[in-house]
Amino acid sequence: MTLAQALASAARLGLARLDAQLLLLHVLGRSGSERGWLLAHDDDALAPAHEAAFAALCRRRAAGEPLAYLVGSKEFFGLPLQVDARVLVPRPDTETLVEWALERLGKIPQPRVIDLGTGSGAIALAIQSARPEAHVEAVDRSEDALAVACDNAQRLGLPVVFRQADWLQGAGRYHLVVSNPPYIAAADAHLPALRYEPSQALVAGADGLDDLRAIIAAAAAHLEPGGWLLLEHGWDQAPAVRSLLDAAGFTQTMSRADLAGIARCSGGRLLELG
Repeated sequence: MTLAQALASAARLGLARLDAQLLLLHVLGRSGSERGWLLAHDDDALAPAHEAAFAALCRRRAAGEPLAYLVGSKEFFGLPLQVDARVLVPRPDTETLVEWALERLGKIPQPRVIDLGTGSGAIALAIQSARPEAHVEAVDRSEDALAVACDNAQRLGLPVVFRQADWLQGAGRYHLVVSNPPYIAAADAHLPALRYEPSQALVAGADGLDDLRAIIAAAAAHLEPGGWLLLEHGWDQAPAVRSLLDAAGFTQTMSRADLAGIARCSGGRLLELG
């Protein structure tokens, strides 16, 4: 079987061409940026061991397993992160939250930041990479998720401080609290499509707002005056999250849209003293 024939077999299984190419490059031990190499070598023979490995990965992808889990990595905010089934796959939508966080930090010297429910460490590591002088802390209640995050931090050489905690339990005071918490309702019709990812990082009660409520209720006690709380949420939850922020005494409450124009993040500011 040639490389071209292998890709054709993946197409017959219903795989997107890009997914098939990335899986084939992974099997061959090549970078995902070498798609041009596949085109230049489409008549090359695929070794039997590689053929079997590729076929197995294609079947798993066709069954819905995330591509990132199959290749073991996902780029986020320019950082190559290692991911597996212990953590959610970082989404491009979450880069909107990171960009907003960096804007709000502005020129604060040596800002203190905490990322709640860090998972793979994506948000914390992106902020630390962009602001090397910041003190960035990240927590997660999952020991397995923290193991993934710590490995990513060590491999990237970024000094984020990780610890196991339930949201703001044991936290200090910060210029910015940021989180992409679980926000899917327990009966949401989209959950079956996410069955390979950890449910505890996805589901938050009957309306999907349980964890957002808990974070908003506790955040003010852990923010410096003038500090910001920024949260990612579901595509239709912005009004509810802004109402929760208003009720908790936050000011300048607003939402930020992702590249698709969907209000994906909401936040507010703790009133400055004086």
